[in-house]
Amino acid sequence: MADALPNDKEGVAVQAAVGVSRKLASRVPRLILEARRVATTVIHGLHGRRRAGSGENFWQYRHFANGEPAQNVDWRRSARDDHLYVREREWEASHTIWMWVDRSPSMDFTSSLTEWSKLDRALVVSFALAEVLVQGGERVGIPELMRPTSNRNIIEKVAQTLVHDTSARPSLPPNFAPAPFSEVLLLSDLWSPIADFRRTIGQLAANGARGHVVQVVDPAEETFPYSGRVEFTESEGLGSVTAGRAEMWRGDYQALLANHRAALRAECEQFGWSFTVHRTDRGPTELLFAIHARMGAGVNLAPHRPPSRTATEETA
Repeated sequence: MADALPNDKEGVAVQAAVGVSRKLASRVPRLILEARRVATTVIHGLHGRRRAGSGENFWQYRHFANGEPAQNVDWRRSARDDHLYVREREWEASHTIWMWVDRSPSMDFTSSLTEWSKLDRALVVSFALAEVLVQGGERVGIPELMRPTSNRNIIEKVAQTLVHDTSARPSLPPNFAPAPFSEVLLLSDLWSPIADFRRTIGQLAANGARGHVVQVVDPAEETFPYSGRVEFTESEGLGSVTAGRAEMWRGDYQALLANHRAALRAECEQFGWSFTVHRTDRGPTELLFAIHARMGAGVNLAPHRPPSRTATEETA
């Protein structure tokens, strides 16, 4: 009997993982449709991620700057004007974006204030962003699950990778070493301890990778709209607590939330990572535009070494 117990526990864990995967699989078609709609909207609203750099395609002319080599001058264009011009090419080298979606139990929470769970919204944004990035010539990967790829069917590939993943679902990404110039996107409710968050992004930023952190929250987690006798159950098995007059807890709760978020922001600032808060009662398009605008900024420059710039928090 003593030998059977570990096997029984393993069997229960496998069955639970399979159940979660099937639940996710049943939602994937809807999420893919929404992601394609969002991606199409964003693609139509973008003018591309063009920037100067090595490549073959013409991008723009700019004025010649003192101190530049004379061979940079485009003499044919300069002959038409009183200024010297340099012909710039478009930067074409693709780089890698690593995406991590928190699929821990707390992400399944949905209040009556929104129709989207945190997990579903995070998946829609990650699917749509993958589509936009691949169409822009970039590569998308998932740490320990999917190598960077520019596959044309990237949404389906990402979705299938996540559906067939029966491993444990931690809140934060695993320790891996993204290369310099690559970027990391983390979508999570970020209810993990600050020490864990600090350790995670410190490891990811060690080689100079840039990062973008999005805290995905339900509106009820922001406003604490509860009153009267309410039982609060921790979604990851840590028990429950009952409030006799929940409205009396609102001030303390919101103060704790503000302190936690300030600590998250401070950790992001230390490494020059961006920090954004997204509520699930708002549309995903605004968030997608914001993330896309931040990605690739300065990617053809030297790798980032913290601290050199500050992160900003925007509610999208």
